[in-house]
Amino acid sequence: MQFEERRRVKREPKHCLDNSVVGDSWRMFRIMAEFVDGFDAMSAVDVPAVTIYGSARISKEHKYYKLTEEIATGLAQSGYAVVTGGGPGLMEAANKGAAEAGGVSIGLNISLPHEQAPNPYANFPLHFKYFFVRKVMFMKYSMAFICMPGGFGSLDELFEAMTLIQTQRIKPFPIVLVGSDFWAGLVDWIKDKLLAEGNINKEDLQLFRVLDDAEEVVNFIKKTVIV
Repeated sequence: MQFEERRRVKREPKHCLDNSVVGDSWRMFRIMAEFVDGFDAMSAVDVPAVTIYGSARISKEHKYYKLTEEIATGLAQSGYAVVTGGGPGLMEAANKGAAEAGGVSIGLNISLPHEQAPNPYANFPLHFKYFFVRKVMFMKYSMAFICMPGGFGSLDELFEAMTLIQTQRIKPFPIVLVGSDFWAGLVDWIKDKLLAEGNINKEDLQLFRVLDDAEEVVNFIKKTVIV
């Protein structure tokens, strides 16, 4: 399906997984098809990929939009493919920065009842119905994660990555939280609650790095993910 066709895909109705008229046995085949399509497409990308997560609700005028675009531009110029969730906001900023720098700009879009129309800057778009299939594509084909400020979705993806690394289900890779002002409260809570009460180990704090400057982020990725 070409990108322009994907943009016309109907948004999912609310509670679609609860109310589906398709039986669970038949749903399995659609899930399998999404995995096959995703694996086939993503395995064709022949350069290291870096995923950039972030809010769908941040406007083009916001400082984080411009910072995300700058980071993606630097990554593309350094030979990395940039992967996003394919939607608006900071996902759009990342796809825009990568595409306008002449890089591979991958958008893994998903059907939602709201706020997830595909952005026009992904030159390598894919479309998903199931969150968990889409998340496998992020985990399997990315060599680093950059987490810009975001909401529940960004936090979900961040903590899943750290959980999979912590439990040794996937090989360790760099995770960068961009924006110390935004992430400081979460980092303090992790230290003051999770670490202090013995729910994580001190070494788990090394799973992520907090950075602020676009050049610093790109240089960190270049040191840890070899093209």
